[in-house]
Amino acid sequence: MSDRTAPRTSQPANAAPSPSLDDIFRRLVARQPGLPALIDPPDKRRITGIAPSALTFAEADLAVSSLAAQFVNSGLPAGSVIAIQLPNTVEFMLTVLAALRAGLVIALVPQLWRQAELSAALNRTGARAIVTMGTIDGVNHADLAMNAAVEAFSIRQVFGFGTGLPEGMTPLDGQPEASPRFPTQDARRVAAISFDVTPEGSRAIPRTQLNLIAGGLAVFLESGIAQGAMLLSTMQPSSFAGLTASLVTWLLSGGTLALHHPFDNDILEQQLADEKCSALVAPGPLVGRLVEAGIIGRLPALRHVVGLWRAPEQIASSPEWPVETATLTDVYLFGEIGLFGARRGENGAPAPIEPGPHGAPRHEPTTAMAGDILLTPHGTLALRGPMVPASAYRPLPDGSRGSPVAPPPVPADYVDTGYAARRDRASGALCITAPPAGVMSVGGYRFLANDLQEWAKRLAQGAMLTALPDRLSGHRLAGRASDNARAREALSALGLNPLMVEAFRDRTIGA
Repeated sequence: MSDRTAPRTSQPANAAPSPSLDDIFRRLVARQPGLPALIDPPDKRRITGIAPSALTFAEADLAVSSLAAQFVNSGLPAGSVIAIQLPNTVEFMLTVLAALRAGLVIALVPQLWRQAELSAALNRTGARAIVTMGTIDGVNHADLAMNAAVEAFSIRQVFGFGTGLPEGMTPLDGQPEASPRFPTQDARRVAAISFDVTPEGSRAIPRTQLNLIAGGLAVFLESGIAQGAMLLSTMQPSSFAGLTASLVTWLLSGGTLALHHPFDNDILEQQLADEKCSALVAPGPLVGRLVEAGIIGRLPALRHVVGLWRAPEQIASSPEWPVETATLTDVYLFGEIGLFGARRGENGAPAPIEPGPHGAPRHEPTTAMAGDILLTPHGTLALRGPMVPASAYRPLPDGSRGSPVAPPPVPADYVDTGYAARRDRASGALCITAPPAGVMSVGGYRFLANDLQEWAKRLAQGAMLTALPDRLSGHRLAGRASDNARAREALSALGLNPLMVEAFRDRTIGA
């Protein structure tokens, strides 16, 4: 099966369609049209050049219908893939909901990706359209999208938010000429594609809306976030975990979603205080820094903190949670494979992780919505469950990148995450000890260790690019060349992301 296709679950002709994310959103609109739904980062103008906005559910619904109509009127048929590369602003959430309403499949493109990775993703998924912002943090993403579209023969439309968009890009700030009839949604059909890196290479991972809802339920129920909560998310929603922990969790809670463009501690604290947020979703390592800075303790309205760990092996050695007024839920992330959460107890230490079936909340294992954890015979952790797309992680066929790998000795419905794990002799709990061999992670950006040397070879002789351990982001990149400035220019010209480029920044005393 190619990356562009995925099986559709058959259903009887008279069966009612499964509830979708749009169904959940429409019910919230009908029940509470005048309540606040989405709130932009207060520094949005600096990030994008667009003033921040706040939308009620009724206003958000009108915006979603307008965007969905523009997608349909542009000639995108149902089932088409539409790539989204946007910052953590209301436009991202509205575009996802609009694409689903229009019957499209969203491809989540990380904001850090530049032309090389963006073009590869568009070609791999057969995307018919891409949505981006004019500028993000001073980077001209409109030009990036236009240039990448030239290298992707499937692209028919390039959409953009913002002003000063280049010729040939369709703005999404106006009203559609006509309101079409939207297709009936089936939550069991593929609705989203994210991108992962395994030891075998890059993969496009398709998921249904039911997969997304299962991931959101695992976060929402384990954390105990209340109905109607004021939720603030600092996570880029360009991954399975980022999308489910923000947009899906918000829809399940039926409250308000405030967004923060990562990261500015002062702005974050001001947002949490001004909006009287009762729940916060943020990277796990950042949560610890917020506690050290005294920010969490100064927020009496905050009741639930959800920390997402892209390096789950770091959780066991993380500090105890000292805040009595708010709970902390650790969410273990395993690339794009899946996740599970574990709320810390009164002692503030990470909750023990047991193999076998688990529910959400974790202390109620009779519920089957979360999944199963397995310790494989070769000492790695495997997952299965309603959010885990097992078929997307089957061994790649002959002729793919790297040597074909023999199927691991685990049942077919499990996916081996590659994370090394062991049983604690005293407690029997699982201890995650190391990430997958050969795969590096800088924040949410994953790549193969071998890729570093491949890119360094394109530079002058003697150039070196390596990944060093980092407590906050898992790894950080460092490079060395005879002329760092020329190395940066060369990597930028190759269309590489800024993590690669800035590895060759000049390091002087006091910098």
